[in-house]
Amino acid sequence: MSPFYTPESALVIVAHPDDIEFGCAGTIARWVQAGARVGYVLCTSGDVGIAEQGMTKEKAAKIREKEQLAAAEKVGVMDVTFIREPDGMLQPTLALRKKLVREIRRFKPEIVVCDDPTVVWVDDTYINHPDHRAAATAALDAIFPAAGQPNLFQELEEEGITAHKPRKVYVIGWMDSDLFVNIESTIDLKIEALRAHVSQMKDWDPGPLIKEWAAERGKGKEMVYAEGFRVVTLVNDEDWEKTKGHVLPGLTGAL
Repeated sequence: MSPFYTPESALVIVAHPDDIEFGCAGTIARWVQAGARVGYVLCTSGDVGIAEQGMTKEKAAKIREKEQLAAAEKVGVMDVTFIREPDGMLQPTLALRKKLVREIRRFKPEIVVCDDPTVVWVDDTYINHPDHRAAATAALDAIFPAAGQPNLFQELEEEGITAHKPRKVYVIGWMDSDLFVNIESTIDLKIEALRAHVSQMKDWDPGPLIKEWAAERGKGKEMVYAEGFRVVTLVNDEDWEKTKGHVLPGLTGAL
């Protein structure tokens, strides 16, 4: 069984409203309950995600942002940032990387959670959305080396936003995972948070499918329900205790 670890802080970076709820909200709920400070960053507002006659992108964005705020509140997350890049056309540009570096440096998380940019074929019924891959690529490029390198995006220093190197990256496990989190106690919260996305769920109850997926991930791990991650450690325990991710200007240790 994977040991449960609660970070002091975590920042989740994804493409769309509802991506977090599908991917890792059970883990987030456990972290918040254990005292972690958690924030969300949404690269888009899902403004092309409501295919109804007469629906505009502007109206859809307002609806989906409101739903995301409600979903975040279900698991106790109050720090939610919308980058408002174009939905369905997201690209991992330098401009987006800078925006994500700003958020990482502002929030100063111990852990950053993001999707896996390498996943294209999920199964024989689904191709991973290009926005998911773009957001994941942009997030990883912002995490390393940019966020922790003072000589990149130096202009942020003028705003008092200093370099920060996260301790770990948790990549949400679609396929391969090396850490599993027991979410038996929070799966109902995960489902409640997903139901907050009314424009996406409509009359569909996500509960049975979410439990099926989580049960599959928990098989053989002494867990009824689980979420999986691939974990990358950027700062070892000893150095983290000394620095908490703080990087002094002029140091090359960020690389």
